[in-house]
Amino acid sequence: MNKLIINRRRFLAGSAALGSGLMVSGCNQFDFLGQRDNPVRNVIEQANVLTYKAQRALIGDQVLAREYGQSEIRQGMKPNGSTEPTTPEYMFLRQANFEPYRLTIKGMVDREVSFSLAELRNMPARTQITRHDCVEGWSCIAKWTGTPLGPLLDQAGVKSTARFAVYHCYDNIQRTLSGDILYYTSSDLVDAYHPQSILSYGLNDQPLPVSNGAPIRLRIERALGYKQPKYLHTIELVDDLSPFGQGKGGYWEDVGYDWYGGI
Repeated sequence: MNKLIINRRRFLAGSAALGSGLMVSGCNQFDFLGQRDNPVRNVIEQANVLTYKAQRALIGDQVLAREYGQSEIRQGMKPNGSTEPTTPEYMFLRQANFEPYRLTIKGMVDREVSFSLAELRNMPARTQITRHDCVEGWSCIAKWTGTPLGPLLDQAGVKSTARFAVYHCYDNIQRTLSGDILYYTSSDLVDAYHPQSILSYGLNDQPLPVSNGAPIRLRIERALGYKQPKYLHTIELVDDLSPFGQGKGGYWEDVGYDWYGGI
């Protein structure tokens, strides 16, 4: 089983490196991802579905991502994507040292719940040293500390008809004439309940920096970096992803990235 996971990681690393080369040669190389009727995009989407189903069947729901030793942390965690949100809500929280922050779980649940940062820090924690794999082709080993997500979902009482968790964030990934586009992504409930899926507030034995997603960054360790949402404030349980964004399950997924993003 470990060999299967390693081989898939190598395949994805090679694919990511190829994608990075295309990005360097020009963003217009990816124009087809925004064309919903493009046959190349359709082939990629079908391959994504196959990958998702195959990995779920072959690897299983509870298999852990590899964890590393302390000595294998050789550099700081590279910030990427949004590193300093400028939405008024986030700037207010940052100026207040995140004391007013609340993480909310809502949607298809028995009861809506919310937790302050102090409450999350006082809950049973998990620390894991894992490798972050970015779709751009780089990776980094880091130590993450946080609250497992599964028990919080249980507190809310996820309804049996819920299929996905949508993760809403504070960072304005894009600005348009009509306003900010805020980052979001999603996962199935298998990944939401996975034992290594944690609401991280600590990085390498220090408080999570703003550049890496403070106050809370969700770690889904069996997925690529864009599935690790930073600046998280709300988790919404749903049975359908179509009402959000372009209906593909996330900001990057809406422009053609793999929804599953598994490694």
